[in-house]
Amino acid sequence: MKRRMLIFITILTMLSVTSCGLHKPKKYQASFLVLFNTVTEIVAYSDSEEEFKEFSQLIYDNLKEYHELYDKYDLYEGVNNIKTINDNAGIAPVKVDQRIIDLLLFSKEMYQLTDGTVNIALGPVLEIWHDYRTAGIDDPANATLPPMEDLIGANAYTDIDKLIIDEENSSVYLPEEHMSLDVGAIAKGYATEQVARIAMEHGYSDFLLSVGGNTRAVGTKGKDKELWSVGIQNPDKTSEKTSIHTMALTDMSLVASGNYERYYTVNGKIYHHIIDPETLMPSEYFTAVSILCEDSGRADALSTAIYNMPYEKGKAFIESLPDTEAMWILPDGEIRYSSHFKDYIKEK
Repeated sequence: MKRRMLIFITILTMLSVTSCGLHKPKKYQASFLVLFNTVTEIVAYSDSEEEFKEFSQLIYDNLKEYHELYDKYDLYEGVNNIKTINDNAGIAPVKVDQRIIDLLLFSKEMYQLTDGTVNIALGPVLEIWHDYRTAGIDDPANATLPPMEDLIGANAYTDIDKLIIDEENSSVYLPEEHMSLDVGAIAKGYATEQVARIAMEHGYSDFLLSVGGNTRAVGTKGKDKELWSVGIQNPDKTSEKTSIHTMALTDMSLVASGNYERYYTVNGKIYHHIIDPETLMPSEYFTAVSILCEDSGRADALSTAIYNMPYEKGKAFIESLPDTEAMWILPDGEIRYSSHFKDYIKEK
């Protein structure tokens, strides 16, 4: 029998049953760690705690599978994943699950759509930055930047067009030894979207799923069918104001990218993890950007894309896309919006 591995940090009944509403669904909330190296949070209205546990288990089980498939750091028994593909670069094609094929095809679409500002083949460059960032966090006094000649050398192996996806044989091949995939700019949002769709296919119609800030709102909340309230984190951690805005959402995704989570400091300057493929350096246009659209995978990719674009270029790009809105926070704290982003801000 399959071992159920879900570990809840919290399962909270948020509303009590009253004598006049015995069949009123109650609000439950759960969260768990580890998957995609972040916190996953689930909120839903259910008729019973048992029903909510079943729903949460469905989310966990499927998200765990996506986590293992898209992991570039660890191997799992019986699973060929992104790390397996990278380990076999220049050696042999790797037979993979269709869910990896789907992610890679989607990633190539996003590469084309964003004019190369989101590139999952940038792995060799990102790996160098990861190593220097980790060393700098472990030993701040001796933190240094990667030599530009090393980054340029690694960039010679980042051509996504060389990625070979054989759909007929369900295999993936990196033909050059130094190539590697890094799906970090897309995988979390993409997995969030796919798991939300699986839940909907199982009949769940009203819930909020957040995987490390990649938030997917499905349906509405409560008996009164209110829109879900989702906050946008303030990138200024010294401020008493933790959220920039609270958004009112249904059947939409909200995804943010910023310089306030993964970074290190060299000579008093912060260097974050979002690397501009043009400069091979951390992008400096903004402190944070947020994307609103239905598909969480698309939102994840677009948030990285516009983070790496000057504001005017990014705004024109977003305005060209249907049903997509964005918010930019500039280094001086100024906030700018696409045409209809403010339509979703919850009135206080």
